[in-house]
Amino acid sequence: MNEADVPHQSRLSRSRADFEIILAAHDQAQRAGQRTYLDPSTGLVVQTRNAHLERGSCCHSGCRHCPWVEST
Repeated sequence: MNEADVPHQSRLSRSRADFEIILAAHDQAQRAGQRTYLDPSTGLVVQTRNAHLERGSCCHSGCRHCPWVEST
């Protein structure tokens, strides 16, 4: 996993107890070519970073893996 695959702090805090588990689920989905994965804590469907890149622009919905979130 590279740093670009780590969500912006405003979308997923590194202090969450499930942070590493979420990153592992995202990484597994990305490697499998899946556009989504199930959040291991909530069971909600989450789009991968690649799914956002395929769409081509930000939808302004606060997505966890949005590649267009500005660094702070």
